[in-house]
Amino acid sequence: MQGKIIKGISGFYYIHAAGSGIYECKAKGVFRNQNIKPLVGDNVEIAVLDEEHKKGNIEKILPRENELIRPAVANIDLALIIFAAAKPQPNFNLLDRFLVMMEYQNVPVAICFNKTDLVTEEELHAFADIYAACGYRTLFASAKEEKGVDALLELLKGKTAAVAGPSGVGKSSLVNRLQPNITMQTGEVSRKIERGRHTTRHSEIIPIGGDTYIMDTPGFSTLYIPGMEKEDLKGFYPEFRKWEPYCRFQGCNHISEPDCGVRQGLEEGSISLLRYENYKLLYEELKAVRKY
Repeated sequence: MQGKIIKGISGFYYIHAAGSGIYECKAKGVFRNQNIKPLVGDNVEIAVLDEEHKKGNIEKILPRENELIRPAVANIDLALIIFAAAKPQPNFNLLDRFLVMMEYQNVPVAICFNKTDLVTEEELHAFADIYAACGYRTLFASAKEEKGVDALLELLKGKTAAVAGPSGVGKSSLVNRLQPNITMQTGEVSRKIERGRHTTRHSEIIPIGGDTYIMDTPGFSTLYIPGMEKEDLKGFYPEFRKWEPYCRFQGCNHISEPDCGVRQGLEEGSISLLRYENYKLLYEELKAVRKY
């Protein structure tokens, strides 16, 4: 039987098999011997040992499409980044950090602005257009008014999506709107895998359809990219690529070099000043990290 690891805790892995339910499994010793650790998001083959009590063993980990560094999860098809349009005001520096992390890990991104009932159309498009111009899919939603939910469900259909965003943006409310028909199922998952109220929070995947999953990602608030040099950062700003052939120097970092194509794009209004200022801040941050 095949399924997907939706949570792992204390050596137990909880496998969702579409149409069959959730199985509590242990990983075979062969994985330890090969130094392979099953990850949340892994697609696996299991041997069912006890159908009545839904117990089994993980027999095989299927090939991974990708593997995120932090949180440690596999096979993410999409990162859905949720920010509020207001209350709190969008922290664009943090948003750009998320985008850099996902570009670095080669995961497609969509940005959702929630709480759209709190701003005007003009305000909404003023900052959403910045990211659309960089090639990012942008969606609008209001969990309070239940607007935009159908568009999100359509986007997520058939995918495993990591949902990220800072606290206070209505992320939980929006995620709950995406899964109205599986209250009983998530209750069953919670009862089966809860280990007490003070358990460390782990990444967990929630099934919202036969082959559709969403994963809330805790601890996603810092630029944590081990091994990234400051010179690498420019490669994760898609809007720079069009202008880089016009830089006088190969390897231009677009900070203070003369005849810089990216700064030319900035002056012409084709590159967002907001995005560029955040780029410089992150560049300096990476520069400082490498000193110590």
